[in-house]
Amino acid sequence: MRISTSFVLGLLACMWLLNACGSPNLHGTVLEPPKAAPDFTLVAHTGQPFHLSEQRGKVVLLFFGFTNCPDVCPTALSDMAAVYRRLGNDADQVQVAFVTLDPERDTPARLSKFMTAFNPTFLGLHGSQAEIDPIVKAYGVTVVRRELPNSALKYTIDHSPFVYVIDKTGTWREMLQDGVPIADMVTDIRYFINS
Repeated sequence: MRISTSFVLGLLACMWLLNACGSPNLHGTVLEPPKAAPDFTLVAHTGQPFHLSEQRGKVVLLFFGFTNCPDVCPTALSDMAAVYRRLGNDADQVQVAFVTLDPERDTPARLSKFMTAFNPTFLGLHGSQAEIDPIVKAYGVTVVRRELPNSALKYTIDHSPFVYVIDKTGTWREMLQDGVPIADMVTDIRYFINS
């Protein structure tokens, strides 16, 4: 069977168009294939229960950290606050959820003060260590407690610096690494808002 050159060129043009109309080049680590985000329930700093499965219809930006974090956590939350500002009215379709990795020190009052310093709609989530550990495992978060014997803090926590992006259907789509430019984060999140 002989295939004409025009047929091949037409097929290539169709493939290019399909690719161009698909998802954009995302700027994080894309989950291929995407998977259902592991569900969990914790308590927000507001005192209300937070069920991930009840966030359908919003893009959830999930981050794991702790309020005594000297650099990665404040930077990530500052970046997400900047994303919110750039999204304008579309920010109503996004929920930032910060899961504490330090339930011993991160009380609801402390989480409230920490989160509202970045954006009053951001939620700090807490629970017991036994409640948090399976969530950490489900998302593959690296957590290492490091003792600081000569510090008033007594210990710190080294952890993964990713923002876990969950789309409006509850599907885990990508992980944004520390250092992704704000404009690129906005592009990715706006794509999930509109898809």
